Amino acid sequence: MTLLSVNVGRAEPVEYTDAASGMTGIDKRPVEGPVRIEAPGAPGVGGGGVAGDAVCDLRFHGGDDRAAYAFAREDLDLWERELGRELANGSFGENLTTRGLDVNGALIGERWRIGDEVVLEVTGGRIPCRTFAGFLGEKGWVKRFTQSEAGPGALLRVIVPGEVRAGDPITVLHRPDHDVTVALLHRAATTERALLPSTLAAAEWMESGLLALARQYTEKYARA
Repeated sequence: MTLLSVNVGRAEPVEYTDAASGMTGIDKRPVEGPVRIEAPGAPGVGGGGVAGDAVCDLRFHGGDDRAAYAFAREDLDLWERELGRELANGSFGENLTTRGLDVNGALIGERWRIGDEVVLEVTGGRIPCRTFAGFLGEKGWVKRFTQSEAGPGALLRVIVPGEVRAGDPITVLHRPDHDVTVALLHRAATTERALLPSTLAAAEWMESGLLALARQYTEKYARA
């Protein structure tokens, strides 16, 4: 299991974002050399955890629960075939492009060590947005991405900060004692809401927005 690239994006003005600034850093490109990853701060306040990477809409991106975003090269390859176009590392706005790691089968709360020091923890999966759709320029992209079997990629929390670089090995250090995967939580949050109560088995580790959704749904239908 390997980190193929570390990808960062600069803030740029676009027409396809709902961010108040009109800016986005979704166009991420691989960078050479070591890149520091650290906890950026509370959701809604802290930006991205990857040095040099712009996070422009703090409502839905950045903060400790979403410090970095990983996507598997294998899933980019699936999308290349489906879309009939080349997708370089970083094309889906991911900070970390991996190979050999089951990103979407990872358990919420699973911990990965990258290189010699950095430890990251899985908190959820990416919910596609208008900015992502505008950047890709594919018709019906939000629905296609949401319903795809390729999976959403993983949002990550920083447990041990440090530097990572392309070529670093990835090791799974810990898997919690539940069965809530990134893919399952994504389905529950998007197309199969009835699954949401079961995802609370992973509440201790979940990204705050997804946790709030799961709790609200469960409370509503528990009273019904």
